Amino acid sequence: MSGGRIYDGFVPGRYPIDAYGNGGFRFADMSHRGSILILPSGIKAWPVSSVAEITAETLAPVFAEAEEIEFFLLGTGVDVAAIPERLRLNFREHRIGLDVMQSGAAARTYNILLAEGRKVAAALIAVP
Repeated sequence: MSGGRIYDGFVPGRYPIDAYGNGGFRFADMSHRGSILILPSGIKAWPVSSVAEITAETLAPVFAEAEEIEFFLLGTGVDVAAIPERLRLNFREHRIGLDVMQSGAAARTYNILLAEGRKVAAALIAVP
C-alpha cells in the first residue's frame, strides 16, 4: 500500500474502509500498516497483532467512547477466535453489542453499518 499514514497515530472523523490486506488498511485516501481501532472520534493505530493481545487495556479507548457506540465489531485476523468472557462482560456492562469475526468480514460489516448511520465502532487486526 502507498499513500499517507496515520499521523501521530490518529485520524479524526468517520471513514469507510476502502481496502484491507497486505498487513494494513486503506481509508480516507491513505494507508496504514498494522491494526486499527475505529472509534466515533476517528481511526487510530492499534498496537495489537494477535487475539492474545486483546485486553481491557487495549480496548480502553472503546469503553471511553461507549456513549457513542451501539455495536462493536472485533476483527480477529484471518481466523475467527474466541475472546475471554471477562472482555465480553465489559461490553455488556457498557451496553455495547459485540460481534467477533474475521477482519475482512468486520471491515465490510463496518462499512455497511456506517453507511446506515449506525453507532458502530471496530477493532481490526491486520491480515497478510
